[in-house]
Amino acid sequence: MPSPLRTIRLELARTAEFPEGSSHRGYVLVAPLDPDGRIDLDTWRRQRRQCTVRRFWEGDDDDHGRLIRTRDRGWAFSYAPGTEDDENIHRLQEHVFRIGEYVSIRQHDGTVLPFRVVELS
Repeated sequence: MPSPLRTIRLELARTAEFPEGSSHRGYVLVAPLDPDGRIDLDTWRRQRRQCTVRRFWEGDDDDHGRLIRTRDRGWAFSYAPGTEDDENIHRLQEHVFRIGEYVSIRQHDGTVLPFRVVELS
């Protein structure tokens, strides 16, 4: 039976600029998870059009895109065709999505920031 699509909210974790993190900077991701909380690749392949992301960033308009696999078999958030706007997700396939877990995402400018799973439904 395919894994259901889950909604995952990631918020900026502690950084030098935001020592307490920020609930006003992050992502809302829709993706299939297996029973262990990892991305279910087979279900993603069948339902990739439904695997979306919304990037919210205080002071900026929201960006809307998709969860994609890149040529080097990594994962990224893509907001338009091509790779200029892609935000790579470090070792996404290995991450367990549970409340309190962390994910590193490379921003448009190349900076890698930590995000924490704060909601899972």
